[in-house]
Amino acid sequence: MARGQVDLKSQIVFLGLVLAQGAHSVEEYRYRLYEVFAPARAVSMLASDDPATGFVIVNVALVAFGLWCFLLPLRLGWPNARGFLWFWSILEMANGIGHLALAGSRGGYFPGAGTAPLLVVLAGWLAVLLARRVAAPDSSLS
Repeated sequence: MARGQVDLKSQIVFLGLVLAQGAHSVEEYRYRLYEVFAPARAVSMLASDDPATGFVIVNVALVAFGLWCFLLPLRLGWPNARGFLWFWSILEMANGIGHLALAGSRGGYFPGAGTAPLLVVLAGWLAVLLARRVAAPDSSLS
């Protein structure tokens, strides 16, 4: 496998992760994360004076970026494709764990906690796939 190419399983897991982020964003919007979490409100307000609108804009842009990563760097085998996957894996692992930690600290539901385990599982699975690829380099390079 060439330097920028990513195996099909990793591509599928990554696409699942991006789609899970889409579902996560819908959950966050539905339960108004931007009203109860100051950092979400601040980021939302960067995109619009209305936090709900800004939240939608930011989250649509995030998921669109994930789809762009899938369609161009991954599918076309860009040399930095694996770097995009590591970025997403780390970002979504932190996102999922953060939501679960906030729910735990509140002793109950926190917006986004319902889909957070899916982010953690898929991000972890992607990281394992990427780490295995590093541990077992392509024998054609020898």
